[in-house]
Amino acid sequence: MNDYVTFRRMITPVFIQVIFWVIVAAIVIAGIAIIADGRAGPGLLTIVVGPLVARIYAEILIVIFRIHDNVAAIRVQGAPATPVGTATAAPEHAYPTT
Repeated sequence: MNDYVTFRRMITPVFIQVIFWVIVAAIVIAGIAIIADGRAGPGLLTIVVGPLVARIYAEILIVIFRIHDNVAAIRVQGAPATPVGTATAAPEHAYPTT
């Protein structure tokens, strides 16, 4: 519970999955409504492409949170944390000049 309070563990990925399924249901209902209105082509396109676009967007959001989790795991393994707002200079050998 302490990890949630201190924002070390994110709860947003769970919400993203729930919201994804709600959006998919809304897209399918909208597609059926479009078909019922007499426009079968756009309705089918909505039913097929809509959930695909929603899935791609949800995956992008979840990837961001997975990156956060992986960075946090690396930090736990022993890498020192850099305080927010402090810049660290790159070693001189990192950018060789020619």
